[in-house]
Amino acid sequence: MRRSKQDAEKTRLKVIDAALTLFSRNGYSNTTLAMIAAEAGYSRGPIYWHFKNKDDLYQAVLAVSQEPLDQLVADMRASEEQPLQAIEQFIRRWLDLLVDDAWFRQSFEILLNKTELTEQMVPTLERERGLTRNIVEALRESFSRAQQSGLIPAADSPRSLALLVYSQLMGITQSWLFAPDLFDLAAEKDFFLQHMRRSCGMD
Repeated sequence: MRRSKQDAEKTRLKVIDAALTLFSRNGYSNTTLAMIAAEAGYSRGPIYWHFKNKDDLYQAVLAVSQEPLDQLVADMRASEEQPLQAIEQFIRRWLDLLVDDAWFRQSFEILLNKTELTEQMVPTLERERGLTRNIVEALRESFSRAQQSGLIPAADSPRSLALLVYSQLMGITQSWLFAPDLFDLAAEKDFFLQHMRRSCGMD
């Protein structure tokens, strides 16, 4: 029994991997379940065993590929005693994941560049808006703790600083994914981090 569960999970992840590849390459609307099955090396049967339809698979793709981002938020919230280090680590790990983690990178490619915002995408948009609010709130909490500890000036509201960091990260992410030849993200990570720290009064 344990072996069959392992096999089922391996199949599910292989389908998700194939879907990530095709959604990020072709877009949601131009990718069919038949194409995903062929990419994964299966018939459509295993897909329907794990997912109700393409929308259900799409939701699973985003949930799995964005697990590292959920973990970054949890880690930042757990570092209550070192709020500035927590914020810096959040920024650095976000950029590292974009460069090094294909699933993480592809999830942004799908959302930002390869998904048509139709009515059927409403559940996805609500999930992503919820994740955005969670990220901004976690950043706000860290900036608030930093101000209360006298680590940074209290001239700007913690929420404004949180929105600034989130907006800068999303701007870098979208610009790089839209035009990868524009800059080498791996080479520019330290530059971006340095100036994001400075813009938030963390230096």
